[in-house]
Amino acid sequence: MSIKVVTGEIRFSYFSALAPRMNEMSGKEEYSTQVLVPKSDEATVKMLKAAAKHALADKFGDKIPKNIRNPLRDGDTETKGDGSPMSEEYAGHWFFNVKSAKRPEAVNADGSEIIGSNEIVSGDFGRVSLNAYAYDVTGNKGVAFGVNNIMLTRKGKPLGGTRSSAADDFGIVRGAAKAKAPAVATEISDDDGWN
Repeated sequence: MSIKVVTGEIRFSYFSALAPRMNEMSGKEEYSTQVLVPKSDEATVKMLKAAAKHALADKFGDKIPKNIRNPLRDGDTETKGDGSPMSEEYAGHWFFNVKSAKRPEAVNADGSEIIGSNEIVSGDFGRVSLNAYAYDVTGNKGVAFGVNNIMLTRKGKPLGGTRSSAADDFGIVRGAAKAKAPAVATEISDDDGWN
């Protein structure tokens, strides 16, 4: 039986926990996010490590294999696939991936249900309820975390490439009096070769 962990405040990255994304390795859609846990949150880190150890013992008994994949990765020393350092937001954090075949329930800090898939984005802060499980698949042995539920505690600066809003693109100042929009395209005269 797995141990449930409810984290302290964490930060979301690669957030796709409210809208499924195709897992290229399994060929199945799943809900997932990367979780950044501040190293200063020793209570959460201790609970995560205890849950991982329990999952290993539950799966392998007292014969835990060597070279087990640890789900907790160090944001201060880990590098990207191309060898470059992680972005500055990872400094001072442990990070790991969580996933689920079913959509987790999501709420705001006041308990209101979050329905829209874009209400939480990478860079936002929250808490997660999760369970650790051990796996042994085609020679790969380790521990992973499954996400149960999500709470959004506060909005954060978006991580990764951000998209401009329609209001920004069209020069709209919300709440301001409507102004005539300037033309962007030029007129085409009859002699431009258009028929």
